[in-house]
Amino acid sequence: MRFIMRHLKLLLTILLVVIIVSGVTLFNPLNEKSASKTDFMLSTVISIKAYGGNAEKAIDAAMDRIQEIEDTMSAYTKGSDIWNLNHSKPNTAVKIGDNTFQVVKRGLYYSQLTGGNFDISIKPLGDLWAIGSEKPKVPEESEIQQAINKIGYEKIQLNEDEHSVKLLQEGSGIDLGGIAKGYAADEVIRVLKNHGIKSAYADLGGNVIVLGKKKISLMQYIRAAIKGDKQSMQTDWRIGIQNPAEGRGILMAVINVSDKAIVTSGPYERNFKKDGKIYHHILNPFTGYPASSGLISATIIAENSMDADALSTSLFLLGEEKGLQLIESQPGIEAMTINQYKQVRTTKGLKGKIEIIDDEYKLQ
Repeated sequence: MRFIMRHLKLLLTILLVVIIVSGVTLFNPLNEKSASKTDFMLSTVISIKAYGGNAEKAIDAAMDRIQEIEDTMSAYTKGSDIWNLNHSKPNTAVKIGDNTFQVVKRGLYYSQLTGGNFDISIKPLGDLWAIGSEKPKVPEESEIQQAINKIGYEKIQLNEDEHSVKLLQEGSGIDLGGIAKGYAADEVIRVLKNHGIKSAYADLGGNVIVLGKKKISLMQYIRAAIKGDKQSMQTDWRIGIQNPAEGRGILMAVINVSDKAIVTSGPYERNFKKDGKIYHHILNPFTGYPASSGLISATIIAENSMDADALSTSLFLLGEEKGLQLIESQPGIEAMTINQYKQVRTTKGLKGKIEIIDDEYKLQ
């Protein structure tokens, strides 16, 4: 009896572990089913993980929705809304789908908000550089100037009543690459919710969005159960911020979030080297060249991914000072920047919430 009393806590812990592992407990989130799937769409790798009895079906539906978005909004898919618009005659009203219209409208909002730094009419310049294709090139100055002359969000005209769009200049075109992926991430969450999913994670090529909280590990569950801490049965998602100087999967910081979108823009994902110089895909519509704002990474944390997507590109283009001023003026939006000297700055709402895990980077 003395032995039992002396080691009662240990015996209870062992018993608890046995009960959890055997699945007998009445409250055991570890028994909840989960599913995950990875595919290649929107010119990037898409990964979704969801928890719940309906997880597999929900993910399949979410993947189908992403494909629908690509089929209707890609500038390079023949027959899509945007392809049809870009191949129409100037000053011709082209009716597009309601969802595409709303994304174009939101894209124009951010084009105006940023004074044209973020501009959905960037397509002529993107086609010229062809970064991300098999044959990227550094264009001639005359070619760049010709492309710049075709760019300008004011050359796009919307008709709210008809849900139609006009391109007012010959050779102009729309590319929703800086915002449609964010819209797709938001749609993933909407579809998952409609299937009863309350906890999920989706990564659309750097556009990360999380639903609810993350299920804890077995050992975390055991420790919480011993303490009787039911609030610790779930935890915020721990999202990593990529080290812009290293390859994919190498992190420089982490942030804990739930029900948020986290989008990072940088020069490291799509680029090419010519004569020893690296050219990246985030093009400045005023200079015609890859953006050179002093930033090497720009991250946005927001309630939805469409806004985060557009604003992360905007922040990267505007640079540290002007970009952070813009984000501070947007309710519910937070940001983190990394400049060329590996100095990290954040908006006021992120103070104390970013954990730097690489000593080369210094929080200012």
